[in-house]
Amino acid sequence: MRLLFLGDIVGRPGRTVVCNALPGLIARYSLDLVVINGENAAGGFGITEAIVGDLLDAGADCVTLGNHAFDQKETLVFIERQDRLIRPLNFPKGTPGKGAAFVRAKNGADVLVINAMGRVFMTELDCPFRAIDNEITACKLKSGADAIFVDFHAEATSEKQALGHFLDGRVSGVVGTHTHTPTSDHRILAGGTAYMSDAGMCGDYNSVLGMDIEEPISRFLTKIPRTRFEPAVGPGSLSGFAVEIDDATGLATRVAALRSGPHLEPSAPEFWLADALSQAAQ
Repeated sequence: MRLLFLGDIVGRPGRTVVCNALPGLIARYSLDLVVINGENAAGGFGITEAIVGDLLDAGADCVTLGNHAFDQKETLVFIERQDRLIRPLNFPKGTPGKGAAFVRAKNGADVLVINAMGRVFMTELDCPFRAIDNEITACKLKSGADAIFVDFHAEATSEKQALGHFLDGRVSGVVGTHTHTPTSDHRILAGGTAYMSDAGMCGDYNSVLGMDIEEPISRFLTKIPRTRFEPAVGPGSLSGFAVEIDDATGLATRVAALRSGPHLEPSAPEFWLADALSQAAQ
């Protein structure tokens, strides 16, 4: 199975680049499943139902969230009817929506997608380690799900790496989100779980984490907010994580970073294209 995860969409530049590029990426790489973090899609803060619809129409199979999940108050209502919109699993009991969902991949696999939020330098929540452990104990890899993929929305790389090793061999992949900065540590851990500390963002990288540069600089200099943060409006870049999953084991066999756009060094899972060329030549 071929899975593509795209990091946090930030504002209109992120939405535009994703919706324009995703259909071509799905066709080019014969993708079976696409997961996107959309928690900053609506002006940098939260997501609307219309945006969820646009992402699903473009080819996303599900959308994950994070600490800005309910910045748009309408999300409190529509998340209950959006089966493919997933908020952090370790939010308090009674929070609308769900933290895990089964998604049917194009190859027929049933994939359990889990979203959880870290606690280091972030809002105190229930333990994400125990919350995910409970979820995958009730639905084990290969006996309950053909594949399990975790979006861990967290600040600290130490917490992300610890979770990756904690889940190694029990889930297909763990990818970090939230910092909006792609890391270069994509790899397969010893037990067969694909891992990347942060997938980065889909948005304008001529910015401060996707936001227009002036207001963040002003706040660092003066500690006084002048105005609200607004997304940068330049051309967007794509940033994400590509994972190949063995259908027999549910574990990862190959990984690659995906990056394209005006401000990032390009990277792509070209081994999938090489496979297609090899098969065509046979």
